[in-house]
Amino acid sequence: MRNFSTWLLACFVVMFWVFRIIVALMSQMHQEFIVQPFNESMEIILLFVVLACLVFIVKRKMVGALVYLLAYGMYFGTDLVSKVSLLIEDYSQLTLSDYTGMMISLIGIIIPVAILLDLLADKNRKAHPKDKKTDWFYKNEQYDRKLDERADKNNYRTM
Repeated sequence: MRNFSTWLLACFVVMFWVFRIIVALMSQMHQEFIVQPFNESMEIILLFVVLACLVFIVKRKMVGALVYLLAYGMYFGTDLVSKVSLLIEDYSQLTLSDYTGMMISLIGIIIPVAILLDLLADKNRKAHPKDKKTDWFYKNEQYDRKLDERADKNNYRTM
């Protein structure tokens, strides 16, 4: 994890995970909060799944990002689709808590997609790494041209 984007996305995952813990705890204590979980038992299962996926994401494994996207896509995606379809049909039926839940669901979809895109971009960086210590020699076409021109002249004096 050398990139700032990777660290930033990992911090967003942890912050969203802590937020979901707070949502689950407030729901279990039967207190009002900004949003309510869609399914309490599934929410608790998802918390543990995301914790395992977070380890894989930090280790830059594609499996962790795919499972994270699949889990959050199934959980938040269904809610987001139903709220958007209600919004398209008749927006007067939605309350403020519905809009807040829709925003949380949108964030729950955006973060896994961003992590997957970051990992896919990182695969290219791993396949073609840049090393400043050696690239000046091996990837310097100007140096290769100078070497070729010097080698072609053969102006050596012999005694």
